[in-house]
Amino acid sequence: MLGALLLNANFKIHFSLISCQARVPLPVKPAPLRMPSPHYPHWASLQADIEAHLKQTIPLKEPLEVFEPMLHLAFSAPRTTVPALCLAACELVGGHRQQAMAAASALLLNLANAHAHEHLTDGPMYGPNIELLTGDGIVPFGFELLARPDGPASASPERVLRVMIEISRAVGSVGLQDAQYVKKTLWDGGEEVQNVESMQRFVLEKRDGGLHACGAASGAILGGGSEDQIERLRNFGFHVGMMRGMLQMGFMEKHVQEERHLALKELQFFMDRDVHVISSFIY
Repeated sequence: MLGALLLNANFKIHFSLISCQARVPLPVKPAPLRMPSPHYPHWASLQADIEAHLKQTIPLKEPLEVFEPMLHLAFSAPRTTVPALCLAACELVGGHRQQAMAAASALLLNLANAHAHEHLTDGPMYGPNIELLTGDGIVPFGFELLARPDGPASASPERVLRVMIEISRAVGSVGLQDAQYVKKTLWDGGEEVQNVESMQRFVLEKRDGGLHACGAASGAILGGGSEDQIERLRNFGFHVGMMRGMLQMGFMEKHVQEERHLALKELQFFMDRDVHVISSFIY
């Protein structure tokens, strides 16, 4: 019912774009769905800043057998919009992207570890044992980035602690790991066809939806956002993640559009701010 109302041609949302000082409508029925890629300007700019930060913080030094695999693993996993969304959310609530850079980097490292556990290889560079050990090692390193004296903890230790909890839950046993377990042991294990769709949605909610929700909420927390702003952006991130996951899994167009319009509803709360960058995550 809600999806039908949102798709109604009379439903319009207007946002105030600070950069141009004019209200510009975001279309209700936009162009065909697509996902941001490394060539998409806003995504690429945010992602480039995160990767540059990580290259500075992950030293390539002796012993090379420890630090070289760390650097390789951090940048070999497929890119997702989760870390970049963290920066965009921080800026939306009035913060500077540097305030959320450590959190975005920690998210990228955690996702790289998750990818390593799911896609072990025995290639010419590193064997599966090294990949597993290195992946486990970069997780605490991500939290170290958050806790460093020259990081965001120097300004707001309470908010940093809150973000650490957010990330731990999103990637832990009640989040991403739960999704991985269901996918590997049940879904891929020959479950009855009628249960596959419900499992797919469960995996999407715990993985894509949960991780994007964490990224957006973490950025808002570190940017000094209010509780209302944090929760709105958490919801926005969840729907962004669901939309992207549904696109990847081949869900019906109407389900993807419902998630997109639910995300747009959350952005209404920020109608007095420049939503140009963050809205690009759903166009």
